Amino acid sequence: MKNKKKIILINKKYIELDSEGYLKYVNDWNPYVGHELAYKEGRKLLSSHWEIILLLRKFYYKYKISPTMIPLINEIKQINYKKGNSIYLLKLFTSKTLESPARIAARIAGLPKPKYCI
Repeated sequence: MKNKKKIILINKKYIELDSEGYLKYVNDWNPYVGHELAYKEGRKLLSSHWEIILLLRKFYYKYKISPTMIPLINEIKQINYKKGNSIYLLKLFTSKTLESPARIAARIAGLPKPKYCI
């Protein structure tokens, strides 16, 4: 099966996505792109979403990898212990297809798909 790429227009700029909706180029991302990617999935981003999205991007630039659930939860715990759990992430980034919140958040954050993530 071929990997089909998609090209979408966001804020007068063409953005290339892979077949799963992840940005092909991390540097194409900005908050407006994140908002539009979420909107295309039927999601409305609140400040609690942005907190996780920006944390993900910071993690990515530090370690050069998108975190899976456990590293993401551990990173959140360092900032706010009460929010550092899978239930919190599941509430923020719900999925009818049981897709991992780490994958959903990474896609909206413009990061590569986390490896070994369900």
